[in-house]
Amino acid sequence: MYLYLSENPRSLYLVTSSHEERRGCPPKALVFRAAQDSSSQAVVEFLPKDEVDLTNAIKLTSRVVKGCLGLISIGGEMFLAVITSATDVGNTRPSSPTAESVCQIHDVGFYCLTSSLWDDPTLNGDPLTTAGYGDQSGYYNASGSSTPAPEHPCQPLRKLISTGTFYYASDPQWDISSRLQRRLSRSEPWDPSTYDERFVWNEYIIKSLLDFRERLDPHERTELDQCQFMVLAIQGYVGVCTLALPAPPTNGTPAVATLSLISRLGWKRAGTRFNTRGVDDDGNCANFVETETVFSTDQHCYSYVQVRGSVPLFWEQQGLQTFGQRIQITRPQASQPAFDRHFAGLVEEYGAVHAINLLGTKENEAALTAAYTRHMRSAQHALGDAIGLTSFDFHAAVRIGGHESVFREIRRLENVVDNLDKFGFAMADASTNEIITEQKGVFRTNCLDCLDRTNFVQDILSRTALEQYLAHIRREWIHAGSLWSNHGELWAENGDALSRIYAGTGALNTSFTRSGKRTLAGVLSDATKSVSRAYINNFQDKGKQAAIDMFVGNMTTQRQVTIFDPIHDSVRAALENRLPEYSTTKQCTIFVGTWNLNGRPPPTESLLPWLFPRPSKPDMFAIGFQEIVPLTAQQIVQTDPEKKRVWETKILDTLERRPNKKSSYILLRSHQLVGTALLVLVKKELTAVIRNVEAASHKTGLRGMSGNKGAVGIRLDYHDTSFCFLTAHFAAGHANVAERNADYRTIVNGLHFLKGKTIDSHQNVIWLADTNYRIDLDNDRVRTLAQLDDFDALLAADQLRRAMDEHAVFEGYQEGPLLFRPTYKYDLGTDNYDTSEKMRIPAWTDRILFKGNNLDLAVYSRAELKCSDHRAVFALFRAEVRIIDHVKRAALSKLLLESVTSTAEGEKLDEKLASLAFTSEEPDLPPPSSEHFAWWDDLEHPNGIVVPITSKKRTYGQSGNPFDSSSESSLSSSPSSSEEELYHALQAPLAPVPPSTTRRPAPPPPRPRSTKPTPDSDS
Repeated sequence: MYLYLSENPRSLYLVTSSHEERRGCPPKALVFRAAQDSSSQAVVEFLPKDEVDLTNAIKLTSRVVKGCLGLISIGGEMFLAVITSATDVGNTRPSSPTAESVCQIHDVGFYCLTSSLWDDPTLNGDPLTTAGYGDQSGYYNASGSSTPAPEHPCQPLRKLISTGTFYYASDPQWDISSRLQRRLSRSEPWDPSTYDERFVWNEYIIKSLLDFRERLDPHERTELDQCQFMVLAIQGYVGVCTLALPAPPTNGTPAVATLSLISRLGWKRAGTRFNTRGVDDDGNCANFVETETVFSTDQHCYSYVQVRGSVPLFWEQQGLQTFGQRIQITRPQASQPAFDRHFAGLVEEYGAVHAINLLGTKENEAALTAAYTRHMRSAQHALGDAIGLTSFDFHAAVRIGGHESVFREIRRLENVVDNLDKFGFAMADASTNEIITEQKGVFRTNCLDCLDRTNFVQDILSRTALEQYLAHIRREWIHAGSLWSNHGELWAENGDALSRIYAGTGALNTSFTRSGKRTLAGVLSDATKSVSRAYINNFQDKGKQAAIDMFVGNMTTQRQVTIFDPIHDSVRAALENRLPEYSTTKQCTIFVGTWNLNGRPPPTESLLPWLFPRPSKPDMFAIGFQEIVPLTAQQIVQTDPEKKRVWETKILDTLERRPNKKSSYILLRSHQLVGTALLVLVKKELTAVIRNVEAASHKTGLRGMSGNKGAVGIRLDYHDTSFCFLTAHFAAGHANVAERNADYRTIVNGLHFLKGKTIDSHQNVIWLADTNYRIDLDNDRVRTLAQLDDFDALLAADQLRRAMDEHAVFEGYQEGPLLFRPTYKYDLGTDNYDTSEKMRIPAWTDRILFKGNNLDLAVYSRAELKCSDHRAVFALFRAEVRIIDHVKRAALSKLLLESVTSTAEGEKLDEKLASLAFTSEEPDLPPPSSEHFAWWDDLEHPNGIVVPITSKKRTYGQSGNPFDSSSESSLSSSPSSSEEELYHALQAPLAPVPPSTTRRPAPPPPRPRSTKPTPDSDS
């Protein structure tokens, strides 16, 4: 197929070639153009080729296009992604009734639907129109001068996809994303919309085209599939080799067998080595790979599946990484729900799972192993014997007996031997595709990165399982040297490919995998790879991570391209407007506290006056510390985390020992930047409904080079409501207002969470910080006013309030009333403001500011803890948390779709769609009331009596809006219980009863009429 462009309107055409048509492909064209004034909505048409006028169209690339990967919106422009170069890998199962061939992607092009700026073929690397990709350093403008060529917005994506690690099923199409057993167990014929969603990497950008396909007539859908315009791609490795094996001596002709290896990398927690570790809240783990060994002869087809993946706990490695692995288990007490989801998903998919943990006894790896074992024991209470764990110290075995000993010891492990027999393998009849035996479970292997050690052991397991199969069908093949040399080569290539994806270099230990020997050249090669990994992981992977997140749709600011469809667009709009029908809300209480510790250890005095200032039971604690360590040069260069751990222990101990304890709290997440630290603690029972917990920090000291000043943030989703907590330490010095303002802007613009999330991405944001803003009055005056509790006079001179009034900082944020004395600076252990030589002016340096429509501030005050030169500040919030019922939402969506598409007798769908125009005009209303006049109190409405006017146009029982549900609909109401109403009533502050007035309360407004009523008009 070829790609053409025409203007007015700007359109791209994917058109079948004459060569494809001679092979039986229908002559068709897939036409794309952007919807008017939209960078995220396209208009797509599937037309006969002869109905497309290509007279004035130009061919965008001289290459033959292999297929379309999808549509993506980047930087306000919309692009069509197409494969421009691919090679055939081979037929993975030649004995199948239909071929199962695979192609490897080598290059892709991104062509813009919304602008001609990126039409230059050199920007898409067309080798036939330029001297070579990357050869030209610039291009000539109209004046003849050379200027640097602009980088294509999709260049990072093109670089990612063109690395040779993406594959797709070639003609005839088949489901490359699913293992053999899963494919053959389906009763229905092949369908592009049926695939394993864990492994299709372009699902985010191809989804709108798959939806478009579903809306076509069956005949058109078949023709679209025959054209193979759309491609589903996996990332990983596919290797195929054909070999001759000895056959029975009937005619002396050797048997031809095909050995294939297919590794499918999961995309749901995709990323590079140090950027993506562990598990997410949905149970998806980093570097998750399903690897399938396929052995095919003219009689049978054998399949054996294994999986690998990062240790499914919340852990990470931050900072500059060299060869010492600094591991932090970030949520040690809150990993169990995600751990359970991960293994429950594996059990549901594969039947049973036995994990092989290859981590060693070094401090960091040992800590992970201990946590892994502890969580596995807990998970077995729910999943029973379906899951198990065997730990094997790979490095210790190699030190003692070399790599050869690992081969022997793995095959002798009792749990491994038992489960190899128990799980079995899948086997199918080659001619009929009938499944003869099924694989009943998988081994899940991991090391730290799930690369070198893991690949080595998976090779052993694959060989052992294949030997078991051969023992049943052709025992002499077990001794065929060519089979095992090809098997080892495939696994070595597999290890290299997966390692390049995750770590940037080939795998270690592959010299032994290939040859069965550890050579000097192999040792030197492994040392070189280790050095290369350290450089790539520290200095190149962040850009690659951003490209991955963009490709799979993880960036928060991204908008998925949709295809113009008035029916589904109307349903989507109606669903957004009817959010309360498929969701509920609940109240939660949040404690927020900030305290500059002046480098002091936890005091002997109780923290209860700060953490429990009122008889409340917070669901969540967000506690920020500044100067948790002394801000010395040594601490700035290498911060001691022990002080943070001591304070964490003190806080948890205080919560655990509080009087009238009815629930327990756990440390959900903590994070530290030199002296600034943030802790988030939640009730233990809430860990299952709090997801996507992330931490980030940003330095502002010494122009961003030092962490003595800066901010730490923790974000999370509580049910379906997002929260972001930030603690910060701004620039000191009475006169340094501009520096403090600059610190705020630097943090807001520079602190980012994963997947493009920023501070302002969240529904609720709370700052708990030592802002260091001072009071612009002389020292004696401030101290006198503070003693008199004259807070209004002090607030009038407060630098932060002035900066907020000038919209210099915290625009859109609120702060509670400052009804407590300035919190800085005190003599230690006393109530006396600073009496030292410097005699610092008292100030409200410690503040809590917030924004969010569903945040209600209940208390804002300070605690009289005297171990620091600052007083601790706290706030209590009541927040409304939304809970979306996704099952109910899907049911409502289906009802709405049926309501729109169903037509009465004689009614045409086009006419019905045309009538679904929603007007944004407000109905006519009476003029507003004033202090002297109320619209319901006039001569025509004596004593405020209004007779409603009933519209004669509305038929009883008929809704004017097709999306309105009847009052009896089970989906249209979510009444709160009387207990909830009582709770809300008790939470509301008591208000004095106003004196009775002569004016009556307002009745309901009358029905709108064609003219606006006035006080003197007739009713």
